[in-house]
Amino acid sequence: MRNLNRNKQKEEGLIFGIHPVLEALRAGKDIDKVLIQSGAATPQLNELKKQLSELDIPVSYVPKEKMMQYSRINHQGLVAFLSPVDFQPIEEVLQQVYERGEDPFLLILDRVTDVRNFGAICRTAECAGVHAVIVPARGSARIGGDAVKTSAGALMHIPVCRTMNLKDTLQYLKDAGIRIAGASEKGKDELFDADLAGPMGILMGSEETGISPEYLKKCDTLLSIPMRGETSSLNVSVAAGIMIYEVLRQRMV
Repeated sequence: MRNLNRNKQKEEGLIFGIHPVLEALRAGKDIDKVLIQSGAATPQLNELKKQLSELDIPVSYVPKEKMMQYSRINHQGLVAFLSPVDFQPIEEVLQQVYERGEDPFLLILDRVTDVRNFGAICRTAECAGVHAVIVPARGSARIGGDAVKTSAGALMHIPVCRTMNLKDTLQYLKDAGIRIAGASEKGKDELFDADLAGPMGILMGSEETGISPEYLKKCDTLLSIPMRGETSSLNVSVAAGIMIYEVLRQRMV
């Protein structure tokens, strides 16, 4: 059983303890998130938390009971999850796209937490030539081995940009000349009637509550997908696929 646990931890890309995490940061490893036991406090841990904050790495404080699942390891009250994906700054991605003379095509995900949906969306996005997927650092699906597997490996080929403040990022995109189209059942315009040419960002919300109100205000247009049956909504990965391929279709005309 101990070997099975170690293998599982290795597959998940876990790092335990303050010094190993510090070394991972010095080596330039991308860390998806960090769990810190509530109440833990040492000078070294404070130094580490400062670095994590500077690097915009999400930190969650969890009770001792949560850390018990790692009780076989001397975790020192800290567990870090390595990401198999190298996160890229959206500024660099946009610069590269514009330098190639292309119109940016971005996908922005607001609180898509289901790993299978996230992986499926990224697979579709990569197939359609989306330049980057933008996700919030908190409240998003963990980008680990399961996400890569669900995406059929597409996550290894499409830039993923993580942001600590999605509202500011949306404003940055707008200032950079990119129109934001939000997918919403409340949209007055149907998707297939919309002009989606030029620099475009597609914003998809959570399956439960849709796009957050503060982000809806940042959208240049709200688009609804035509529904003719009795079912009131689509799975978010299916809806994202429809939105993405309508942009691609218009670009191919």
